[in-house]
Amino acid sequence: MTSLKRRARIAGVFYLLVGIFGGFAEGFVDPKMYVAGNAAATAGNVLANAGLVRVGVVSHLLDGTFFVILAMTLYILLSHVDKSVARAMVVLVALATGIICLNAVFEFEGLRVATDSSYAAAFGIAGSNALVLLLLDTQHYGTLAAQVFFGLWLVPIGYLAYKSRGLFPKWLGVLLVLGGVCYVVDLLAAFLVPDFGQRIHTFIVIPSGIAEISMVLYLLVVGVKTTRPKEQRILAAA
Repeated sequence: MTSLKRRARIAGVFYLLVGIFGGFAEGFVDPKMYVAGNAAATAGNVLANAGLVRVGVVSHLLDGTFFVILAMTLYILLSHVDKSVARAMVVLVALATGIICLNAVFEFEGLRVATDSSYAAAFGIAGSNALVLLLLDTQHYGTLAAQVFFGLWLVPIGYLAYKSRGLFPKWLGVLLVLGGVCYVVDLLAAFLVPDFGQRIHTFIVIPSGIAEISMVLYLLVVGVKTTRPKEQRILAAA
């Protein structure tokens, strides 16, 4: 159980790093640069904050790296519960990470267009600005697309937590599954009914945020729940 607790706390550290780097890149840098439908403002923001954009791109890449390591750590911790579900969790994380890292390339290319005068010389200032907006549009909606997998990965991890033979409380498993569903609903609303999606976004993501914060805190503070010696022998045998 000491080994399991240590692995769980390692997972908690990586989950915390995912939250820090992902939150900084997606919650601070990206909104500061991107102005939907306004090419001049978007290009101006990127040009005026070139260093911040570079830090944001690196933060996206670190976010993806730590996310993959988190998934592998949780796989080691919970694969005994259901190996197929644990594999599905890792696959979903890999898909989300791949999209996020590709999106970072679009953001970096937007920076290059905004700061390289050869693009303005070739396309004109308006054309160059439009290209910057196009690249950041792609990055913005690519991040929304990645939310499918950011949401869906919470479903298998919630299932594994629920079925973990007491390592995690059942309420946490239920909360994680609910959080995953809310992420997907938020995404579908954003693409299918944008106006309605904007109205519900602030509220629909609350369960998701509570679920992920609860999981991070549980991993860091508790690790896994200590079982009785007989239960430990059964778990070890499994």
